[in-house]
Amino acid sequence: MKTPLHGKRILVTRPAAQAGKLAQMIAAQGGEPVRFPLLEIAPAVDPVPLQQVIARLEVYVIAVFISPNAVEFSVPLILSTRAWPATVQAAAIGQGTAVQLSLCGIGRVITPLERFDSEALLELPEFQSDRVAGKMVLILRGNGGRDLLATTLLERGAEVHAVTCYHRSAPSDGKPIVSLLRNRQLDALTISSSEGLRNLRALLDTDAFELVRTLPVFVPHQRIAEVAVELGLQRVRLTRPADAGIIDSLCEFNWLDHE
Repeated sequence: MKTPLHGKRILVTRPAAQAGKLAQMIAAQGGEPVRFPLLEIAPAVDPVPLQQVIARLEVYVIAVFISPNAVEFSVPLILSTRAWPATVQAAAIGQGTAVQLSLCGIGRVITPLERFDSEALLELPEFQSDRVAGKMVLILRGNGGRDLLATTLLERGAEVHAVTCYHRSAPSDGKPIVSLLRNRQLDALTISSSEGLRNLRALLDTDAFELVRTLPVFVPHQRIAEVAVELGLQRVRLTRPADAGIIDSLCEFNWLDHE
């Protein structure tokens, strides 16, 4: 009996440190994961802002971790310097980030239960005006990105400090993926961020991007799907959240009808 992804070569574009789980899931279903990170992750260019907030971490009522990378590039440094203050509530936008915090020994974490984005986090009781007005909130994130969380918390009366603890950049060489596309060696793509999707578009010439437009592209968030459509991708599949949602959609996809 064939497994659902038998013989399918599927591009995994998560950053290198987060790609392993999805790659293993694809392989377990008979597929061949092809890793090509569309975001490269490195420590922040300037470490001083993070060092400064670590020294006075107890002044914050909430510390929000935007991604697993935010945990990786901040928590080990925090815990090598001091204990996590019991008075500081840790928050995570996604379940993967919450798991990373738990693995570091920070187990009391608030996070959305369904949608994993800033909008969902802002709906939680802990982030309403009556809870954050006049209080200090720390956001640990990468360079750039959306300002919705910080802006909304400021509007609700919080004093917000957003600190860059890691640096995101686009890969510099698109030749490997161009070669895969031109040799028809990919059956589908998985894209986990709007920024990664834009990086993909920038890496590809017109001919290579035409090949992407006709491939199934699996994305775990409505916002990424909207960007994909804006860029001209024709076969965008919105999955349920996280790696589990992506693998479910890959396995449920009717490959025979799209060959």
